[in-house]
Amino acid sequence: MPQLPFFTADVFTKVRFGGNPLAVVFGGQAIDVATMQAIAAEFNLSETTFVLPPADPANTARVRIFNRSAEMAFAGHPLVGTAFVLANQRPDLNAATFEVPAGIVHVQIERDADGVVVAAAIETPQPLTIGDTVAHEVIAQALRLAPADVVTTHHLPVAASNGNAFVIAEVTREALSRCDPDLAAFRAALAAHPQFGSRFAIHVYSREGQVLRARMFAPLSGTWEDPATGSANTPLACLLLSLEPEAQEAGFEIHQGVEMGRPSLLHVDARRTSDGIVATLRGACVAVMQGEIAL
Repeated sequence: MPQLPFFTADVFTKVRFGGNPLAVVFGGQAIDVATMQAIAAEFNLSETTFVLPPADPANTARVRIFNRSAEMAFAGHPLVGTAFVLANQRPDLNAATFEVPAGIVHVQIERDADGVVVAAAIETPQPLTIGDTVAHEVIAQALRLAPADVVTTHHLPVAASNGNAFVIAEVTREALSRCDPDLAAFRAALAAHPQFGSRFAIHVYSREGQVLRARMFAPLSGTWEDPATGSANTPLACLLLSLEPEAQEAGFEIHQGVEMGRPSLLHVDARRTSDGIVATLRGACVAVMQGEIAL
């Protein structure tokens, strides 16, 4: 009976049982996509990754990312956590390149003075793209807020992506804690916006200078709320930089997962390049469990 080793880590935290948990599975070359999806559903975490040999031997690994119901082209917490787990297996690994459907992800590993892996940083595989706006009333209905709770002074709720699209909306600090997703309203919003395909995920935030508080809801994908969402916070940082035409870069400290009892801290640096606005996402990680999957 095949045995697939797996490891779990809490990502974007220095404290075990904080942050966003991730499962990383090795040795899955011989299993099919349906089995990978079933394993991800069994773990029942926001995401599960499978580390596979790269298509190009110049890269470190091919990484497939699955949420509870579908494969993803790019996600932040899974790639930061996968880099952490892989670097714990390879003491010589300080930089890596991952192949994901959205492109190539460049990775830097951070170790302490004793060589112990403590954090990882990834670069977004794509520059910022901005899509359609969404009426602020749609956001309010989906999160059981009043329309006035949605702040439109700086930008309208808008789809934004560095490889994985989210509808990003600013809300008041007080309203952030009151968000309560309404599944029927999410379904109605998706039906009214067919351009978003089969996915309608809302990332809301409040801002005080360069410090942000955020929450992400994707109940139609099986994630009622996510403790930390790298692929939502990178386009958020890039979007905020895009609103400052004179600025070349901007750094943000982003807190998420507080309302869930899994506080997470993400560091995101956005910068303008010749290809567009890109971001680097950094976070600490903690090892939690390891074992084997019997197939």
